[in-house]
Amino acid sequence: MSSAPPPDPQRPEPDRTGDGTDTHSAGDDAATSGTGTAPEQAAAGQEASAAAAGSGGTDVEGAQVRARRPVDTGSAPPAKPSRGALSVRDMLVAMGVIIVVAVLFTRSCSFSPGGPTIDPGSAPVVDAAARLQDAAPFTPFALHVPNVPDSWRANSVDSGPVQGGGHAVRVGYLTDGGAYVRLVQSDASEEDLVAIEAGGPQTATGTVDTAGLTWVTYRVGPRSEAMWVAQLPSADPPSRLLLTGSGTDADFRTLAQAAVDGRQLPVGRTPS
Repeated sequence: MSSAPPPDPQRPEPDRTGDGTDTHSAGDDAATSGTGTAPEQAAAGQEASAAAAGSGGTDVEGAQVRARRPVDTGSAPPAKPSRGALSVRDMLVAMGVIIVVAVLFTRSCSFSPGGPTIDPGSAPVVDAAARLQDAAPFTPFALHVPNVPDSWRANSVDSGPVQGGGHAVRVGYLTDGGAYVRLVQSDASEEDLVAIEAGGPQTATGTVDTAGLTWVTYRVGPRSEAMWVAQLPSADPPSRLLLTGSGTDADFRTLAQAAVDGRQLPVGRTPS
């Protein structure tokens, strides 16, 4: 009686994926290489500590964290005023400055239809008679010292040559009404004298008779201020008078009469 040989023991087939890779073995290898054993992890930590100690002992990751940490100054930032508060404050300051400037300006000058007026009390005052006496020895014609009203104030006296020939002596007055008028005495021609005193375009407008003289009238400058010029017929050497300024016709007539009636000083010499 014959017996059959026993069958071979069945071996388990490996679990393969579609590409023939043994997934069980690959997963085991990855887990083993990723986590490692405890002794291997301890050795890796010791190597990292040694590397940090060799580079100066600085924990780079900790330094970056500390650098990003905000610093507590202990005080909150100042609150910014609202735009409305700033606007109101700036407007009040600007208005205050404008008011101060306006007050300072109006103390010495105010507008009038005939020209600017000036407060005589705030303007400088000069002794016109004394200044004219000082100028007389150096003036080649006879100067007159005007006998103006007591309420008028002389605020300037000066003299100098006239372009085109001649010499001029000027006295400025502030009237009791606050207007400014100027008397010019000169031996220059009417054309040259008007040109230098006007300082710009001028237009003859006619004549006026007052103080025994015939005055040629002009309008000069952008404000069309008046200018009167007259020859002194008895003067030797010849000379003439010129009136100008922001005064009224009445002011001009008063100054013309004061100059004609004023004391006459001796003739001096031609300035060197």
